Amino acid sequence: MTPKKRLPRKNDAASMAARRDALGLDGAVTPADLEPYASAAESVTGLAVIPVSVASLEVSLGLYELGDEGDVVETGRADEEVVVPLAHTEGGLTASVQRGAKAVAESGGFRTHVVADRITRASCFVCRDATDALTLSRWIEAQLPAMQEFLRTAEIPELSRYALLREVKTHVVGPMCHVLWRWTTGDAVGPNMMTRNAYALNMAFVKPGAPVEIERVALEANMGGDKKPSYEFFQSGHGKTVIAEATLTDEAIRRVLRTTAEDLEAFAWIGTHGAVASGMQSVAFTPASAIAAIFAATGQDLGMVGTSSMAHGTGRRVDGGLHVSVRFPGLEVGTVGGGTTLPTPHEWLTLMGCAGAGKVYRFAQIVAAAALALEISASSAMATAGSENFFRAHHERGGSR
Repeated sequence: MTPKKRLPRKNDAASMAARRDALGLDGAVTPADLEPYASAAESVTGLAVIPVSVASLEVSLGLYELGDEGDVVETGRADEEVVVPLAHTEGGLTASVQRGAKAVAESGGFRTHVVADRITRASCFVCRDATDALTLSRWIEAQLPAMQEFLRTAEIPELSRYALLREVKTHVVGPMCHVLWRWTTGDAVGPNMMTRNAYALNMAFVKPGAPVEIERVALEANMGGDKKPSYEFFQSGHGKTVIAEATLTDEAIRRVLRTTAEDLEAFAWIGTHGAVASGMQSVAFTPASAIAAIFAATGQDLGMVGTSSMAHGTGRRVDGGLHVSVRFPGLEVGTVGGGTTLPTPHEWLTLMGCAGAGKVYRFAQIVAAAALALEISASSAMATAGSENFFRAHHERGGSR
């Protein structure tokens, strides 16, 4: 319905109640107490309730710390059984994740690795011409130590001390000097942190100190591909770069996945060439379904599912089975801040041992392992003769309409 008068916009209890009344929402649709959610969004009026199911994974998880130079260092490893929450309405998804996880568990479990940690803001400085843009590019790249010191010491209240500038990469095209500011942001995903710091660099360091005149500044100019799949992020990463792998035994493939290693290898070959032919920015089957379900359950930024789902999967026949892996160059995940602080997401993160500081690398590895479980199961269903198992799973669980 269309309300007859303008709805209040504040997020106090009275305004939230007024919006619900004006829209005819009763307690069966919207709980009376929305206060815990008031800081998460504007004009909070209700909640979207999505069923959450769980799957169990056996994973060898690395223990990681961030080194002084921003490198990710493995300090230990532990074999664990973890429970993963999946918030979705996609029939068969949880069963498929669990089937892939079962095949892997019977083959020795997943093994995960955090490779790198960087998140990027892509600014742009427009100069008079290409000559000036090249001059600015060389100057910016030479200023990295000075810019790092500026961010440590500047008396600018908006600066985040958690977002640390690690590298700068420039790319000149015409009069434009595009700049990739590359950061680490601790256990938060970090877009707000790096946005504040990049703005300070642009306006208080680069623009007043540049050796050439800058005509226009854009804080985000799309060179990286923020919230969009891109070659830049596929290759250099955006968030946590994670690899998950497993070696499936022939017996587990036959009994649990109901196919063969030869069929899976043949399907990997077909799928890889299909991805190349389409210009796809991934070599994978369906990782977005698992990643979106975990993101929805744990309060992650749903706009980042697209970039986080970029993946490069491999499958190779080995003695006695099939080695499979998937590389996620940009898992944009956090365990502090944003939606992770809301009651239900915090509860699910706690269940996984991933709530709060010091947990983001653990969480990223679990996300990668769950997505690989789905890749294994869905690929196995598609690899059967005529892809009959895939068809029947969708027919039986998706209905006949």
